Amino acid sequence: MHKITNPWRSPSGALPALRTSLGEVISVPHKIITHLRKEKYNADYDLSARQGADTLAFMSLLEEKLLPVLIHTFWVDTKNYVEVTRKWYAEAMPFPLNFFLPGRMQRQHMERLQLLLCGEQRPESEDELEKELYQEARECLTLLSQRLGSQKFFFGDAPASLDAFVFSYLALLLQTKLPSGKLQAHLRGLHNLCAYCTHILSLYFPWDGAEAAPPRQTPAGPETEEEPNRRRNQVLSVLAGLVAMVGYAVLSGIVSIQRAAPARTPGTRGLGMAEEDEDE
Repeated sequence: MHKITNPWRSPSGALPALRTSLGEVISVPHKIITHLRKEKYNADYDLSARQGADTLAFMSLLEEKLLPVLIHTFWVDTKNYVEVTRKWYAEAMPFPLNFFLPGRMQRQHMERLQLLLCGEQRPESEDELEKELYQEARECLTLLSQRLGSQKFFFGDAPASLDAFVFSYLALLLQTKLPSGKLQAHLRGLHNLCAYCTHILSLYFPWDGAEAAPPRQTPAGPETEEEPNRRRNQVLSVLAGLVAMVGYAVLSGIVSIQRAAPARTPGTRGLGMAEEDEDE
């Protein structure tokens, strides 16, 4: 597992990305999960047929009712996007990607939201549409809370793929300090879902969202020796990018360079006039 914040360092140019033992690169999340299942990494191996059907049903419910509101909360709501989402990505990404990638990601999520809502009869008014979406999301969370009950996980004492799916939707919403948190308040009122997320965080993420993960030993050898070269390459790539941008601006006519005639100093001008007087 390699944690990176620069998608250009991924073989596919997108994150997340999985490089298989055969050298193939998979960068679509559901295709990564499908590949892992083929390799016998399957969290649902011990589930019954009915539990498997419940898993598919709840995943579909979350994608239909909860996902649109999560996209709206983090990418469409102006206050949340400016103060939280864009700030997150801008601080995590290297220069110059932090200037344009968050905006491109926002456009992609807005297109995805339109696709999720496509084909459904929804109110034409934006306010009415938002109200309906949030109401359905609250009902979805309440249904999840009722289904979980007092269990540690949705199918007993061991986690399954549904738990990973639900946690990925709820943890971000629960842990983030949002200036506009309409759905967040409802989630915090469902105490068993809050305890469920806290339990998974303490079990699999013991540092609990700290700024830095547990300390890792610095490897000795070639990787340590390459660190100065890596920094040099980053600086050179930034300089090359700036040169390319300036060159494009000049060639496309956005910026023009004109040679100005040399200006005479007052003393020089006075001397020339004095010489003209002598000639006369």
